[in-house]
Amino acid sequence: MGTVIKTRIVKIGNSQGVRIPKLLLEQSGIQEEVEIEVQGNCLTIRTAQPRRAGWDEAFTAMATNQDDVLLDEVSPTDWDQAEWEW
Repeated sequence: MGTVIKTRIVKIGNSQGVRIPKLLLEQSGIQEEVEIEVQGNCLTIRTAQPRRAGWDEAFTAMATNQDDVLLDEVSPTDWDQAEWEW
């Protein structure tokens, strides 16, 4: 088990928060954006996954499987026909 440090919940404006000691942040590698999840009576704090993580791999797999086609039928409008240059 890792380092355990007891701390208090503190008032921050209209909210409440927990000060995370530098030692724990250094050990965890957490730097900026985090995700907080409730699991029973515990809060789990972890580094947030980058937005769109894994999309490149998913798109590559779709192209490899020839599954990268539009699902909706294309139905151009009158404006598309008159104004849009293809």
